[in-house]
Amino acid sequence: MRYFEDLSPSTGGREPRAWLRSSRPRIDLNGSWSFKLWDGAPDGIPTVDESWGALTVPGHWVLQGHERPRYTNTAFPFPIDPPYTPDANPTGDHVRTFDVPEYWPVDGAVLRFEGVDSCFKVWVNGIEVGTAKGSRLPSEFVVGEHLRPGRNLLAVRVHQWSSGSYLEDQDMWWLPGIFRDVTLLARPLIDDVFVHASYDHLTGAGTLRVETVPDAVVRVPELGIVAAPGESVAIDAVEPWSAEEPRLYDATVDVPGETVELRIGFRTVAMVDGLFTANGRPLFFRGVNRHEHDERRGRAMTVEAMRQDLVLMKQHNVNAVRTAHYPPHPAFLDLCDELGLWVIDECDIETHGFIYTDWRGNPADDPDWAPMMLDRMRRMVERDKNHPSVVIWSLANESHRGRNFGTLAAWTRERDPDRAVFYERDRTYEFSDFYSLMYPPLEDLEAIGTRTEDVPDETADRPDLEARRRALPFILAEYAHAMGNGPGGLADYQRILEHYPRLQGGFVWEWIDHGLLLPGATDHVYGGDFGERLHGANFCIDGLLFPDRTPSPGLLEYKKVLEPIRITGPDPLTVHNHRTFTGVDDLTLVWSITTDGTEVASGHLEAPDISPGRSADLPTPAAPFSTDEQLLTVRAVLAKDTAWAAAGHEVAWAQFPVEPPAAPAAAEAAEAASVLEGSPTAVLLEDGEVLRLGGGEFDRATGQLTRLFGHQVDGLVLDLWRAPTDNDNGQGGRNGVTQEWRAAGLDRLLHRVESVEVQDDGLLVRARVAPEGLGLAVRTTYRWRAYDDQLQLTVDVQPEGEWAGTAVTPRCGSWPRVGVRMTLPRTLENVQWYGGGPGESYADSRETARVGRYECTVDELQTPYVVPQENGARTDVRWAELTDADGNGLRVTGAPLFQLTARRWTTEDLETARHRSDLTPRDHIYVNLDLAQNGLGSASCGPPTRDSLQVAPYTYTLGFHAVKPRSAGPEDHQIP
Repeated sequence: MRYFEDLSPSTGGREPRAWLRSSRPRIDLNGSWSFKLWDGAPDGIPTVDESWGALTVPGHWVLQGHERPRYTNTAFPFPIDPPYTPDANPTGDHVRTFDVPEYWPVDGAVLRFEGVDSCFKVWVNGIEVGTAKGSRLPSEFVVGEHLRPGRNLLAVRVHQWSSGSYLEDQDMWWLPGIFRDVTLLARPLIDDVFVHASYDHLTGAGTLRVETVPDAVVRVPELGIVAAPGESVAIDAVEPWSAEEPRLYDATVDVPGETVELRIGFRTVAMVDGLFTANGRPLFFRGVNRHEHDERRGRAMTVEAMRQDLVLMKQHNVNAVRTAHYPPHPAFLDLCDELGLWVIDECDIETHGFIYTDWRGNPADDPDWAPMMLDRMRRMVERDKNHPSVVIWSLANESHRGRNFGTLAAWTRERDPDRAVFYERDRTYEFSDFYSLMYPPLEDLEAIGTRTEDVPDETADRPDLEARRRALPFILAEYAHAMGNGPGGLADYQRILEHYPRLQGGFVWEWIDHGLLLPGATDHVYGGDFGERLHGANFCIDGLLFPDRTPSPGLLEYKKVLEPIRITGPDPLTVHNHRTFTGVDDLTLVWSITTDGTEVASGHLEAPDISPGRSADLPTPAAPFSTDEQLLTVRAVLAKDTAWAAAGHEVAWAQFPVEPPAAPAAAEAAEAASVLEGSPTAVLLEDGEVLRLGGGEFDRATGQLTRLFGHQVDGLVLDLWRAPTDNDNGQGGRNGVTQEWRAAGLDRLLHRVESVEVQDDGLLVRARVAPEGLGLAVRTTYRWRAYDDQLQLTVDVQPEGEWAGTAVTPRCGSWPRVGVRMTLPRTLENVQWYGGGPGESYADSRETARVGRYECTVDELQTPYVVPQENGARTDVRWAELTDADGNGLRVTGAPLFQLTARRWTTEDLETARHRSDLTPRDHIYVNLDLAQNGLGSASCGPPTRDSLQVAPYTYTLGFHAVKPRSAGPEDHQIP
């Protein structure tokens, strides 16, 4: 059997050990290598000739012009025939020369690879030194006897497919190559270090024990510690490590000729009364799942990008990372130690593709595969065991059930009894310290919180296992699929997670979109963009960050939902501390009061010391008298700079009406009501085929608005359709609503005017809006009236027919939107509004929208999702203005509040586009003024929205005004 198809983890490799910062000499072997790609596995030692090119290491050859990347979600991109691979097995030969100085200590030197995908063989100066599998784990080979002073030759043959590939089906791009660092290390004198640093929360004392080579000396200068290996040292008082206060102590381990630098965090994790605790307190994970991804480099991550990820997590109130679905670059965990995040470190195992054989042949339950699986677990645990941030070892992801997981769990618990063990996919949870699920409906999550959930089939006949499972704490391994516009419902999830002690948080799927930006391209690619027949389409575009690491609206929503400090009010104004370990003395509370969006008062609040889990009432700031809408905004910001944000960074905020109105839009509703009760001040004039009412001109035959205060208008008609989001589409026909909407013909509505009635007080247009081929309809009435400088439209919507579904009509329980759509001149590209902002928001994703006055361009209203879809709505809008460069334009008011969407392309353009470049700006601006839109949910992989826009009668009113240029003054101040 060929070595890349056998079941041996490696040949010629060293035993796994910790990743250490050592003073021993090292030679960096990253950089430019000679490279040649073969269609299959060649024989012999790689030999460079004129047919070879150059390749950057770390890197993937498929991102450097050789072959192509491939993305699949669950399917293996090769036949399921374990452990064999197809003959067409892309193989990359990598060769480089390097110099060894004359006096460099070659004896016992070690060649270290941090990550190679998926199997490789190594030669040094023509001598084979070993092979290895396990793409995202380190491999080391002793090569000193093969080195010589001066020029040396290193050759590495990398096979894309191997037996190991059957363990690496992790819903991501298949990206072969040497994608992590390669280093030549002088022989380690300190071969390994294992730090045990515990904390007693009752006494504040710490205990340190360091396992290492016998003749070493352990020093922690700040604590005055000088200890021998294996010696248990008691410290009367230490500052513990936590994600909130990541206190680290610098330490060294010394032997003559080598010093290893350590950063030690004292902390103790344990299961106490059915809960997972750290330093004596139950943990709550506000987490994300993070794949390693860079839009240009794939998984060849830079330390700068890793730090950027973690800084963004901290800035958005994320406190935990699940390293989905493999151990990250070791530098990432150093940064987690430094900046403060709890980590579930996940082994490089996923066999998801075996779902297509009904799990027949799954390695997880085949003893022949146990050595390879255990090898991966050992290499992860040994490499990462000294990181205080790592509190849970995860055995694998989505690999079904199998006895081999018992082997992994038993070894892990014996080697490291001071951490917990996690595995979600085995529903017996026989080997896991946690109960866990992915994407459960909210009602199921609530049942788990009360321990009234259904009994899984796997434990129905095993009362011992069922009793154990029901006693376990619960973690959401994955939820709130962040694909495209979404996820919705984050606030609902958080409310349930925080309510029940058994629920110890969760991890949103996922951190970043996996869009790749190939050289010279402007669009990010995803599955299917290379003509491949088997692919996962855009299922890899499912992150809280866009591929360029720009936060999406979903991440901003998640930040608001996760706030560790909650502010409620306004009477009483209360600050709640939801942190686990720290008070609020690192924060400053600032407040402001606005009148119709303009700030009229501001100041600071003195916050008392609030212990974790406690709250305190504060005096509510007094507002100046006003009959207009007034809002109090209170913000908790950092009082001083931290390692992850500058002073002034906002951690939490809340907004309240100063005088709670009777309705959300009290001022606007009252104004509209007074107008409706009064008499119109302008009469309708007939001029041939044109009707004139106030600032509007209408077509006599159709009643269509054609001009509005001098601006050409087209198509102000009822609109019930939106460009489907990924979550509208669902996953594989599950939970989605798009099919339901299309079956009801909502994407092909036609309008028929039934009557145009000129009345004493205005214009009444009756229309029937109905889909091709169906008997369903919506009776729509447009009533136009004019009051002084305002043209007012009241829209009445009445469903007609069997919308709920019969034998002849399709079922449609919800509508995408209810509103009107109109086309305006392209010059009206500047937008101001008073309402929710600054970014987009929807019915179930609006926690982050705060009411204020905002301005931007139409282009800036758009959210640039990799796959175009409905986006850019602003909710709770009181008024909005669209003006040209000179300040001429239109103003819209709503009663009740309305939602604003404006863009340079139609909904149909947005719906058919696969990439951003498919959207070509037209010569108009297309505006939707909606009463409401359907929620988002996370049905692309999870439950649908609870906030669906039900088919029902609706009525709402819009007011239109002319906008003229005006000189700027204090009353025109815009809140950024």
